[in-house]
Amino acid sequence: MKNVVVISTSLRPGSNSHTLAEQFAEGAESAGNEVELISLKWKEIKFCIGCLSCQKTGACVFKDDVPAIMDSVLNADVVCWATPIYYYEMSGQMKTLIDRMNAMYPKDYRFRDIYLLTTAAESEEDTPKRAESGLQGWIDCYEKSALKAHLFCGGVNDSRKINGNPKLQEAFELGKNV
Repeated sequence: MKNVVVISTSLRPGSNSHTLAEQFAEGAESAGNEVELISLKWKEIKFCIGCLSCQKTGACVFKDDVPAIMDSVLNADVVCWATPIYYYEMSGQMKTLIDRMNAMYPKDYRFRDIYLLTTAAESEEDTPKRAESGLQGWIDCYEKSALKAHLFCGGVNDSRKINGNPKLQEAFELGKNV
């Protein structure tokens, strides 16, 4: 059994990327894993100010929802990020959280396997590449971890929901096989 944390970064209710995150989480849970699905909707996440105090103290100077999220990530075996693609990049909420997780850098961590789920209105294969590259920058700071898979579902937006899309089953199977 693995401890799996799924971070859904969209703030839009019923978003396509959150739907993918739910399917991944259900798949992982159906395989007997312990799963925590964290939605950033309604979370207070302040911007990093680059003071680097966290590198000395192991904690950020801000008191918001980030420390609890970091604790979950530090104790996870598997971390799955789900994000909509905005302007060919990860959501701003995801980038802000990654920046704030700088306090994790000097700490011990359990996670080894990282997954990325992305959705976009555009369907070109290279649409999510910048988001993957941005996440890879975070992964590179944790040398015992690696990006295991990136599932992209293009051609979906408010008017073209993900419901019925075969990528939902792929997300479930991906979660099931963590």
